[in-house]
Amino acid sequence: LDGLFQNEEFRQRCRRERLLSSYGHRKVKLTTASSHSYIQRPVRLDYYINYMMGPQDISTPGNETLYHFGDTDRVEWKDLFDVYNFPPYPIPGLDPIISFGLAGAGTGVPMHFHGPTFAEVIHGRKRWFFHRPTWVPSFDPNRTTLRWLVEDYPHLHGNEKPLECTVGPGQVIYFPDRWWHSTLNIDTSVFVSTFLSPSIPEKQFRNQSL
Repeated sequence: LDGLFQNEEFRQRCRRERLLSSYGHRKVKLTTASSHSYIQRPVRLDYYINYMMGPQDISTPGNETLYHFGDTDRVEWKDLFDVYNFPPYPIPGLDPIISFGLAGAGTGVPMHFHGPTFAEVIHGRKRWFFHRPTWVPSFDPNRTTLRWLVEDYPHLHGNEKPLECTVGPGQVIYFPDRWWHSTLNIDTSVFVSTFLSPSIPEKQFRNQSL
């Protein structure tokens, strides 16, 4: 999807100098770049950008690679998220949940799946690889996408090859529920995913909050 809605104000706020000057003192939580991200490490955004957000080392496994994606305090970051325009395509019974990320070139997440999602690139480029939900996975969840691309991808044949595309600034990709996918940030990138999660009825929400 290209040019269907505008996020220019959000894009300007996500430029490196604006992030550092306006939000550098705020905390973000880093997770491992593996299929099963268990580790979380809170750091200041300016420390992450200046000292940690470098290119992926191909010899470093995913469970030892920390990067920022997803777990951001929505109250603390409300002033930034409020200027983001969600994709204008609601799905009945599903609510949008925003996830915000910053990552260096060569980083990404190996094959995994979740619910239906819109994913937009704000800055940089992101390469996507997809397999249908019926695909039988055979991969190391701690092997980075970069290493898989360099060492394994050239030897894939036929149905072993994933569907793939590259998403650039201002472009959005949508994929349905339970599609296997992996990602690779071609450049240093800023990106947003809008996960579509089942709505919680108001009565049930109140009961869960007690």
